[in-house]
Amino acid sequence: MVFGIGKDQTSKQKYAATLTNWLNSKERGEMITARKYYNGKHDILDRERMVMNEAGTLTPVYNLPNNRLVDNQFAKLVDQKTNYALGKPMTIATSNDDYLTHLEDLFDKKMYRQLRLLGEEAILGGIAWLYPYYNESGEFKVKVFPAHEVMPVWSDDSHTELVEAVRYYQDTILGNNGELKAVDVAEVYTINGIDRYVSNGTTFIPHPTEPHINYIRSGSEEYNWERLPLIPFKYNAKEIPLIRRVKGLQDSLNQVLSDFQNNMEEDPRTTILVLKNYDGTNIPEFRKNLATYGVIKVHTVDGVQGGVETLNVEVNATNYQAILMQLKRSIIENGRGFDAKEERMDGDPNQMNIESMYTDIDLDVNQMETEFQYGFEELKWFIDQHFINLGFGDYSKERVEFAFNRDIFINEDAIIDNCVKSVGILSSKTILAHHPWCSDVTHEQKQIEEDKQAELEEMEAMNAFQNPKGGGSNET
Repeated sequence: MVFGIGKDQTSKQKYAATLTNWLNSKERGEMITARKYYNGKHDILDRERMVMNEAGTLTPVYNLPNNRLVDNQFAKLVDQKTNYALGKPMTIATSNDDYLTHLEDLFDKKMYRQLRLLGEEAILGGIAWLYPYYNESGEFKVKVFPAHEVMPVWSDDSHTELVEAVRYYQDTILGNNGELKAVDVAEVYTINGIDRYVSNGTTFIPHPTEPHINYIRSGSEEYNWERLPLIPFKYNAKEIPLIRRVKGLQDSLNQVLSDFQNNMEEDPRTTILVLKNYDGTNIPEFRKNLATYGVIKVHTVDGVQGGVETLNVEVNATNYQAILMQLKRSIIENGRGFDAKEERMDGDPNQMNIESMYTDIDLDVNQMETEFQYGFEELKWFIDQHFINLGFGDYSKERVEFAFNRDIFINEDAIIDNCVKSVGILSSKTILAHHPWCSDVTHEQKQIEEDKQAELEEMEAMNAFQNPKGGGSNET
């Protein structure tokens, strides 16, 4: 539903109600859960040991080991995908050399750091947002907004055109008593700028210091972009976060690992005491005593013989190990990652085995790259406007390709051998682009030309030394 945020109270209430629904939605809860899991805050950390009490209901017990171990395979998957796709600077290609030079200057290390963060946030939330802006020094910058901070308002069900968006986050403002206080801030991004509100607990009121700001400030003048400067970058077309695929498996892995540690520490549990010729007890009490104390009270038929025997319960580590390995394998498969320690990587793997190992993550990143291409196309418009403002010219008609430079383990010997065999068949530029030691084709081509020129000058100097002008013998 598209809504407009006006100055009247009805619009504010409608805005507050819509935002409240989104803040409490299952979709946003999943985004927050993904960030918690990435940071190691898993559900297992809140687990309590439970036993059946005399009333037949579960109750927590505190005299038993309660390990809460986290084997964060989810974080490993996120880092694996992020570094695979955006760990290396992207390849930027355009036929206009001047345009390429300006783009390469703009996409410096700080920009690539932001793009890597953008990929990480997209994987965590299913979508992430890039905000182009000018800082106080007038420099063109980009900022990443995580998915759980931005409520988008789309014009269509396919989520292809953004009408407006609301960013919700916490900030500090100066209170009436002169002290800083934390408040919930809601910023409404429209084509006309940013309307800012703060929550007073029940509704949203205009921000006390800056109720409205424009996107661009130049001295005393302010401007707005002709487009909404909030660009979506999706992990996949359905905006499905990675956590949805693997959370159940990750929780099971943590539980099995914690249970195994509990069993190893439960010395009274590994040896159950059987007390003979003592009064029996009812079933609920029996179950509680067994779980809590590891003791079974029984009596013999004749009621004469008493004593204490033990019933040993062995903890089979092999079974736990098999389950743990299967869960890790399932997380990798469902999360579409790769396991660099698998059998295909033993010894000296050939390139076919390596590519086979990367199949799942490659398919997943292909989807991500397709969605990111749309985002980069939107970003290009803002970059072109920036270049026009700098007086570089209008490059809006120029085509640019932004391609992921995937960080894949390769068999360098095989790749180099293929590059050598391709000389005379492919252009030197294409061969350099695929050479494992070449990270910048343009720089490498320039370096090759300089080396050739230096070699030519050295040869000319040597020829001049061996055959000086005016030299030779005089014939009589």
